Amino acid sequence: MTIDSILVADDSEGTAVVSIANDSEVDESRKQQATIDFKMVTFSLSGKDYAIDIMYVKEIAKAGHFTFVPNVLPFVVGVYNLRGEIIPILDLRLFFNIDVVKKSRSALENLLILTVGEQTFGIIVDKIDKVVGVQKSSIQPPHALFSDVNVNYISGVVESNKRLYILLDIERIFSKETIENNQQNIQPVKAANVNVKLSKVSSATASTSSVKVEKPVEKAPVVAAAPKENKEDEQNFKFIVESLKNYKKYNVSEVNEGWVRHRFEEWKKERSKDKVQIQSDSDATLFLQSFWSTCTDSWWTKEFADAVYNLLPDNSAKQIVVWNPGCGKGTETYCLACVLAKRYPSSKIRIYAQDIDLLNVSNAPLLAVPAKEASGWLSPYLTKNASGKDTFTKEIKDSIMFEYHDCLHTNALPMTDIIFARDLLSFIDVSVLKNVITDFEEKLKGNGCLIIGENEEIEKFSDFIENSVGSLTAYKKQ
Repeated sequence: MTIDSILVADDSEGTAVVSIANDSEVDESRKQQATIDFKMVTFSLSGKDYAIDIMYVKEIAKAGHFTFVPNVLPFVVGVYNLRGEIIPILDLRLFFNIDVVKKSRSALENLLILTVGEQTFGIIVDKIDKVVGVQKSSIQPPHALFSDVNVNYISGVVESNKRLYILLDIERIFSKETIENNQQNIQPVKAANVNVKLSKVSSATASTSSVKVEKPVEKAPVVAAAPKENKEDEQNFKFIVESLKNYKKYNVSEVNEGWVRHRFEEWKKERSKDKVQIQSDSDATLFLQSFWSTCTDSWWTKEFADAVYNLLPDNSAKQIVVWNPGCGKGTETYCLACVLAKRYPSSKIRIYAQDIDLLNVSNAPLLAVPAKEASGWLSPYLTKNASGKDTFTKEIKDSIMFEYHDCLHTNALPMTDIIFARDLLSFIDVSVLKNVITDFEEKLKGNGCLIIGENEEIEKFSDFIENSVGSLTAYKKQ
């Protein structure tokens, strides 16, 4: 059923209403219709009226018998075959902690099929109502009293035909693009792979016997203190710091200041004197081009996988617990799971992979491997799915628990053997950075290791000691 098939509202009895209006009433009605500049699809959750911008709604449907997917969050009820496209199905009621009346497994659910960016997915609601047109100017700011839903997920409230609708902010709920593109929003964003187009980092080359890794971009030297520069340079540096925060939510701190100052010196040589400041999103992307760790946001090369294998400590435990905050789309998590399976063949691997991008963690269990990558070092850990695509074996998938979680909040994880958090700390607000590192320290076992970004360091924040193998570094407790 397409969105065009949603009927406009009749009266509550379903009968047409005919009335005689004078000319002034007709003119007023036409004027109101002419000024309608916003359409929304309305629906109900637990007896309350909600709405979504119609531009996000691809179609509506009734469906059931969703295919169960293991190791996903409770509100991800499964996947659904939408005319050949496999999409995740999320129960919006469970996501908002709204009580759900238990139904038989064969019962059909009301689905809104949404598209946000390049992602398509379905959300389950109690009842789909109709399409309502309103004036944008009539949408009022949200208030927590209007709903059981977190006010941060509400973009506004609007009245139409004596009914008050709560307008959900779909971008905020299911994507972080709006947050990252809004330069005025300075809330901390925990994301190892931010939604920007990253330059592809060249593959590392390594020999498994010497465990030596050579990178085309050398790790920046640690700078103990800021170099003495003239006032103009120092002012430009401060503008760089603020611009990186505004454009990319990149926070300069003791974790990365050494790299940022080193990059600033390169930046001044690359740019003309009047273009030293970062003035656009593309400038910020270019400045951070060499910050990202090897194989960030991409499938690992065999050389890099071998380097990580040799970096991991010996461990004879029956179960290896791994925490991977900022897992992004899951490519890094799956690569890490394969390396761990090889490194600890006698142990049960359990990876807690977390991110605040709801779509990423929902789609990660469905991730397929491109043919080019499937023929390489990942091949022993792959199988074919029903569509003939390469996907990971049940053993690898069962070892990973993808979770929607922000590491800034309380995390009830067991003690961990490995924390894999590359390039994450630079996107944590400075005011809470110490708390996150302390959390790492408290959750890591005595013989465990912490792996962070190749251009990040934490010695000044904690009692961790550095253990380097080639150009890769792991931190251990003293």
